Amino acid sequence: MMVLLKDLWADNKMAKLYFYYSAMNAGKSTMLLQSNYNYIERGMSTLIFSPSIDTRYGTGVVGSRIGLEAKAFSFDPDFDFLEFTKEKQKLDNNLSCVFIDEAQFLKKRQVLQLCDIADKLKIPVLAYGLRSDFKGEPFEGSLNLLVWADKLLEIKTVCFCGKKAINNARIDAAGNIIKDGSQIMIGDNLNYTSMCRKHFTEAMFENVEVL
Repeated sequence: MMVLLKDLWADNKMAKLYFYYSAMNAGKSTMLLQSNYNYIERGMSTLIFSPSIDTRYGTGVVGSRIGLEAKAFSFDPDFDFLEFTKEKQKLDNNLSCVFIDEAQFLKKRQVLQLCDIADKLKIPVLAYGLRSDFKGEPFEGSLNLLVWADKLLEIKTVCFCGKKAINNARIDAAGNIIKDGSQIMIGDNLNYTSMCRKHFTEAMFENVEVL
């Protein structure tokens, strides 16, 4: 079957779902806020979503460690991104991008809703989140974004040894590794530290003190 150049161009113009993933403290929220600012600066409208359980900077606020912040719509496990965005698009045909902060907390059905926003509403979606939890297990949202997103982009940060960090270790006030507990515990660099695979596995499975 002959493929026309105009069809290839049209396909390249299709909106996509992007998943930016990293370990803790890599600057995911900062990148989200900068990208959102770029859209706003050019006169385009956006939607920002953040999980209702994350109130570190206040309810409905995406904040970063370097002081940037922006208002956001809160989502919980029952939130319908597709229907919400449809209604917003009816009111604003200049809606140009959807941003998701802490995307690891999404449910599978919500990831599929984000796919529909890109495919059916023709609005690009940029999701930012962790790939795995403090035990090295995937979050539901991250796992499904790795499967369903059009583009996967890693945001890099480093372990205390200088190597690339890919894991998130939960620590107590004394810096000791916490190996058990609920998967979800909102925190910052007082509660978590990013590690390379070698030091994470040593700390979690070989009882080697590394902090």
